[in-house]
Amino acid sequence: MNPYQAPLTEMRFLLEKVFDAPATWAQTPALAEAVDLDTASAILEEADKISRELIHPINREGDEQGVRFEDAKVITPDGYKQAYDQYAEGGWVGLCGDPEYGGMGMPKMLGVLVDEMAYSACNAFTLYGSLTAGAALAINAHATAELKEKYLPNLYSGQWAGAMDMTEPQAGSDLRNIRTKATPNDDGSYHITGSKIFITGGDHDLTENVIHLVLAKLPDTNGISLFLVPKYKVDDNGNIGAANGVTVGSIEHKMGLKGSATCVMNFDAAEGYLVGKPNRGLVCMFTMMNYERLAIGIQGLGTSQAAYQMAADYAKERVQGIAAGGSPTGATSDPIIVHGDVRRMLLTIRALTDAGRALSVFTGKQLDLAKHGEGEVKAKAARYVGLLTPVAKAFLSDRGLDAAIMAQQVFGGHGYIRETGIEQLVRDTRIAQIYEGTNGIQAIDFLGRKTTGDSLAALTEFSEECLSTLQQLQSVSDKDKLALSQRFDALLSTAKYINTNKLSSPALINACAVDFLDAFGYLIYGYYSVLLADRAVGHEDQQFADIKLAVAKFYMDKLLPKVDYHLAQVDAGDRAIMQVDQDLF
Repeated sequence: MNPYQAPLTEMRFLLEKVFDAPATWAQTPALAEAVDLDTASAILEEADKISRELIHPINREGDEQGVRFEDAKVITPDGYKQAYDQYAEGGWVGLCGDPEYGGMGMPKMLGVLVDEMAYSACNAFTLYGSLTAGAALAINAHATAELKEKYLPNLYSGQWAGAMDMTEPQAGSDLRNIRTKATPNDDGSYHITGSKIFITGGDHDLTENVIHLVLAKLPDTNGISLFLVPKYKVDDNGNIGAANGVTVGSIEHKMGLKGSATCVMNFDAAEGYLVGKPNRGLVCMFTMMNYERLAIGIQGLGTSQAAYQMAADYAKERVQGIAAGGSPTGATSDPIIVHGDVRRMLLTIRALTDAGRALSVFTGKQLDLAKHGEGEVKAKAARYVGLLTPVAKAFLSDRGLDAAIMAQQVFGGHGYIRETGIEQLVRDTRIAQIYEGTNGIQAIDFLGRKTTGDSLAALTEFSEECLSTLQQLQSVSDKDKLALSQRFDALLSTAKYINTNKLSSPALINACAVDFLDAFGYLIYGYYSVLLADRAVGHEDQQFADIKLAVAKFYMDKLLPKVDYHLAQVDAGDRAIMQVDQDLF
């Protein structure tokens, strides 16, 4: 299996030439003091080294060995503990954390690129740090000063880990049906009792404590509240004490991510502390969820990048068949890169990966501005975060699986064999479409709440901004500008149709949401493809500029028409879906 190489030139290009990171950071004093392009470049280079030399080497063995549950203890694969200690020592868990509590204070638009490298190197390992960073984010945003001072420094340092405990067997994604209870104590704490399932990183041997953020219900209420529940109690000086009634019932045996511990967690009168206001737990949790959903989209993106590298290298090495029209070298067999179908798959993966990376950085930029900006800049960024988060999660992870499967196809029969490594990518990334809210739920959120919920205001604002930028691009043809403009108009027209009919056809949004999100995704990927090609003009590396132009041309010719297909599906409405009698299934 080829060693992973981070696309550092691509990443620097996005920060400097496409999204003008220095100008973004200059708008906010906290970021202006923390980072500049030289600092960002140094962080990317070090993250590349860590991903290649520390994380990627444990990927294959971690998959082969998996997590074990022995004597009520969760044991990670060999090498995970040593790698995690070094990863945490480098400050990577707290990269974007609050400097007041020991975080590095880096912007999210830089953090998403570091996340991509880590996910490319090893999906399973990277989840541990990602969940910890997300838990710290929610605590920092909503917990009391006392809780922040007690827990955040050790979370940012990686000495402790974080986990998000939401769903239960009878509840699934409908969190209204959770049964975990929180009983108030006289000292202001709560006793948490109940069970949670599918808890990523719920327990492991990487850290000395695991800090759980648990959704539970207070007595005599159907509202949901959020509680901080440590595995081991922590005294006022930050020292670990006795066990806290938090135990593992079992671990799941999964299709992929075998190095990631997915646990059934039991809480038996565990001492917990309220985070945020009573009955407002989902509001607090969604602070974390916005970041985690972007992170899971980046899991798909990281898979796509790793899959492309592996498949492109293999296609240039594997000799089989002769090019159509005869071998260009006169050989009796050619590398499979000469074949049209192989090129189609590689170009598709490359186009989706490049545009997906642009979406991830732009979304990270909006998270930075929503957190650190002021006035209308802050408000607008918050609107864009709401609009784009479900798209980033769903479209990036859907296309990440597509990319892994296409890359596997490039390998042919060898792609089905474990030794090549590509089949692990397929297995590991499949979950990204399911957890953190299935992609169907993301699509319903995007169409039902983020698009029609404000009568298309945010979608229209975003589309108009894209169109305005598009018209200013000097190196994009009028034909391509028209093709994109017409489809933005068609998207808004379809959205108006949904908005007009959503009350009279209550199943319309649910039945059409995935196609609408996919139409939007393929459209903005087309926009990003031509934007990247335009910004690459004059790049110091002419080959870099050439591939950006070639990928954009491929996208406009071959992938942009997918927008038309998905909009046609939405325009057909829900009758063919909903009028089928239930007994016929």
